[in-house]
Amino acid sequence: MSNRIREEFLQKQEPVRLNKYLSEAGVCSRREADRLIEAGKVTVDGKTAQTGMKVAPGQEVRVGKRIVSGKDEMVVLAVNKPRGIVCTEEKREKNNIIRFLDYPVRVTYVGRLDKDSRGLLLMTNNGDIINRMMRAANCHEKEYRVTVDREVTEDFLSKMAGGVPILDTVTRPCRVEKVGKYTFTIILTQGLNRQIRRMCSALGYEVTDLVRVRVMNIRLGSLREGAYRKVTDAELEELYDLLQNGRKEDGKHDRKHGTERNEDGSRHGCGSGKDGAHARAGGPP
Repeated sequence: MSNRIREEFLQKQEPVRLNKYLSEAGVCSRREADRLIEAGKVTVDGKTAQTGMKVAPGQEVRVGKRIVSGKDEMVVLAVNKPRGIVCTEEKREKNNIIRFLDYPVRVTYVGRLDKDSRGLLLMTNNGDIINRMMRAANCHEKEYRVTVDREVTEDFLSKMAGGVPILDTVTRPCRVEKVGKYTFTIILTQGLNRQIRRMCSALGYEVTDLVRVRVMNIRLGSLREGAYRKVTDAELEELYDLLQNGRKEDGKHDRKHGTERNEDGSRHGCGSGKDGAHARAGGPP
């Protein structure tokens, strides 16, 4: 099944030299790739490859019988990040997410999860997805399951949902629902630094466990901790529609309200549609 996100991604890719393609796919070094090509062990679309040739997006490359997926293959992964893994590409950080994942195609994360938090992290080599999902004005939903050190009260839920003063601003209204004596779910449409932990702390609570369970339409589900899966074509198609809708709504808001922004740099307000937030604790979906 094809999807519009992959089609747009491929249209932007340029042909690359075959030895570079094999190197970036993690098969071997460029020098070793040239040796394999010269030895006739590499084929492109079923034909023996030639030294110095270029590979265009969508062409099938094989080393022996193995199909090689290069950087022209769009990769979108759902990862269940464990606690202690750091969302950084800094090589000096031994527990960085890139090293932990060790994926053969270079990918990076879409929005960080704190070192002490766990759960769903999206990783991709599609920069357009990253840019569109990270725009604060688009108000894309992220859902978390949070455990705290004190009993969750109605007063706490109401204050969390209405907005909490942190970091010289007030958080956007959000949907909060109690699911256990010490546990609640919260749906955010912004990503301030350590936002949930700071919100809870401002109200006298300490977070003991924080799990991200959803980003927009993509859910953590039963994915085991430390594992990853490829996001399905059906999920990508729905994601495309949500991103397109976010772009349209953002444009409408700019035309109506100019570039009015909150103190955190994001534009005022979010819709309450399919991918919007609700200001009332436990309110309607």
